Amino acid sequence: MGKALAGAGAFVVSLDSTVNIAFPAMAAAFAVPAERIRWVVISYVLTYALVSFFGGALGDRVGHRPVFLAGLGLSALSFVVCGTAASFAALLGGRVLQGLAGGLVYGTTPALVTFAAAPDTRGRALGFLNAAIGLGFALGPLIAGLVVDRWGWASVFYLRAPLALAVLGWAMAAAPATTGRVGAPLIPLREVARAGVLGTGVLAFLAQAGIFAIWLFGPFDLLERRGLGALYGGALFMLMPMGTALAATPAGRLADRVGPWAPMAAGLALESAGLLVLSAAGPTTSSALLAAALLAAGLGVGLFQAPNMTALMAQFPAGQQGVAGGFAFLARTLGTVGGVATLAYVFAVARAAAGFDTAFARAYLTAATAVGLAAVAALIVVVARRGRTA
Repeated sequence: MGKALAGAGAFVVSLDSTVNIAFPAMAAAFAVPAERIRWVVISYVLTYALVSFFGGALGDRVGHRPVFLAGLGLSALSFVVCGTAASFAALLGGRVLQGLAGGLVYGTTPALVTFAAAPDTRGRALGFLNAAIGLGFALGPLIAGLVVDRWGWASVFYLRAPLALAVLGWAMAAAPATTGRVGAPLIPLREVARAGVLGTGVLAFLAQAGIFAIWLFGPFDLLERRGLGALYGGALFMLMPMGTALAATPAGRLADRVGPWAPMAAGLALESAGLLVLSAAGPTTSSALLAAALLAAGLGVGLFQAPNMTALMAQFPAGQQGVAGGFAFLARTLGTVGGVATLAYVFAVARAAAGFDTAFARAYLTAATAVGLAAVAALIVVVARRGRTA
């Protein structure tokens, strides 16, 4: 099973960014306030955060291909369940099922793309995977902008079911791959609890927590606060994930050449700068400045993610690459959950006290501060490593 197929599976899962542009329509359809929409995110990402680690470990034990196939099949089913939801509670149930499916796909793809890669080319293989993920995130808002106004919020789920089935058919027709040591023992918890593994995971947590200020509040900021249409707002919003997709492959190659830590520090700093500009942007700020800030934040995430995953997977042996990749997604998605929960609280408190404009500013500033601290921590590691090799 080649990296193109694994990337296609990750791409289908990553098209979940279509859902973000549909948030205002969902809130109106189910008569729920904007901050309650966070549960549409949390129910999905918390599930796949936990399942991605389990899926990676299961792939190491039984083979990554069958776990990947199961994830694709369940993805198609979950899209139908979400699209037909008649209540907000039913939608959340469908999102849990979708998270289960997405976790099985995400948990196996890092091992699938690096299975035949030499250690010194692992970064570019993971860069390809992160580019596929970033492309899915980038195209999602634009696609949603085209379909939500015409066919409603449920269309963002219906359009993905045939895509999942197509990739499933492709994967079933492909030659079986012998990835992972079938029957490999479960990894001891102490292997995951090592300081180097946890520290690298914490940086992934903070980077993802920060960028979800944009994923959660960006659609409301662009579509409701600024009064942009779904198509124009979606096109502007997509600059952030498009930046991630554009930076991912070069970042992976750079990690192979100079090591992962310097690109990680630079990426975190760029992400924080983009969020800081958004925190200072008001309702009348020019679209050009918003576009630059969104693109900068996305480029920063793209510059960070592939090197971060490279650094994590380098700390595990060949037979535990599923666990390593699963842990990378676990750290990211726990960051999503933590970021959404924390930033939604910050937003709600600030809105009640001082209105929407202050709420947006404080949420973005909180995110920028967290990512900035992560950048400083990564820079300290860079300086320390250079000092040891001097």
